[in-house]
Amino acid sequence: MDGAQVGGNDVSFLHDGEECFPAMLSAIACAEREVLLEMYWFNSDATGQRFADALSDRARAGVCVRVIYDALGSLEVDRGMFDSMRAAGCEVLEYNPIAPWRARFRVSKMNNRDHRKMLIIDGCIGFTGGVNLDDAWAPPAAGGRGYRDVMVRVEGPAVTEMRALFFRTHRTFELAAGEQQLPPPKPSGAAPVMVHANDRGRDRRRIHRVYLAEIQRARRDIVIVNAYFIPDRHVRRALLWARKRGVTVRVMLPVKSDVAAVRYATQKLYTSMLKQGVQLLEWGPRVIHSKVAVIDGEWCTVGTHNFDYRSWANNLEVTVAIRDQRTAQVLLDRIERDLDEAVPVQLAVWRTRPRLDRILEQLFYWLRRLL
Repeated sequence: MDGAQVGGNDVSFLHDGEECFPAMLSAIACAEREVLLEMYWFNSDATGQRFADALSDRARAGVCVRVIYDALGSLEVDRGMFDSMRAAGCEVLEYNPIAPWRARFRVSKMNNRDHRKMLIIDGCIGFTGGVNLDDAWAPPAAGGRGYRDVMVRVEGPAVTEMRALFFRTHRTFELAAGEQQLPPPKPSGAAPVMVHANDRGRDRRRIHRVYLAEIQRARRDIVIVNAYFIPDRHVRRALLWARKRGVTVRVMLPVKSDVAAVRYATQKLYTSMLKQGVQLLEWGPRVIHSKVAVIDGEWCTVGTHNFDYRSWANNLEVTVAIRDQRTAQVLLDRIERDLDEAVPVQLAVWRTRPRLDRILEQLFYWLRRLL
């Protein structure tokens, strides 16, 4: 079923922690049978504790609560928070623990991470996107850093695939008798939705292939907003051919990155992309952590997948794609507001950057491929 288009869904977009966190917490509070949370970065700060408390409350109320967090993404977490959740009845799994003392630990596998962020409620409401459970995404007025990010909320039949993905990837959680028989989600809207995931093995490049196919299909306009934009030669070539077809290509990138090395690695590609006619725009009020794209105003995607080597080679990722003009236009309208504030990168000016920056760009570009 993965990648198949499923109709009858209601789709809405949530922007930044200011919108995402209240919507997710409200959904958890309303859960009646099951809460599934898969989170790369689940911190034990104020934001993380709010979610830990909400999940524990539902577990104490008899709701089945299952949580997966990534060992590296949540490396600095206070494990006592997870112990308290377990005591409340939550089932909590650490993905790929960094534990050299364990017999099954392999250094070669340490770089394989679960980068997904999914919340699934009662098998009928699903959230995914770039937002982690950390104060960095909380609004500045609440003491956070206000990272710019997007999540998609899906209600309807497509959520069945998100739930299946959770269990298919993490077989440690065995379904008890009857659990798999949750009532199928009823149609809640008209949007056709596709859930894409890059599982291990032969499906590593699945999301990459989807992006590539849509870029190759573009006729008018490609808009990409991505925190870690280091596309491989296949994507760069597809963008070049899109430009030759007369397609406008706009890529919005962060002035401030939560990983400085990634910004340098991305900048190594600026000159070649600018020469090809790709419009690069830098947005600077806060850190961009989004992973979204809109093509021809009729196809859009939100998820956890970055345009970089790690996302297809090492990480488990998930994206939701919608081929619906009305839905795509809603997302594009919001992106356009940020594009209006962004500053275009001019090739002539870019060529005058300091020599040290050029050296750092080369260094971090290749380090990003190795680490």
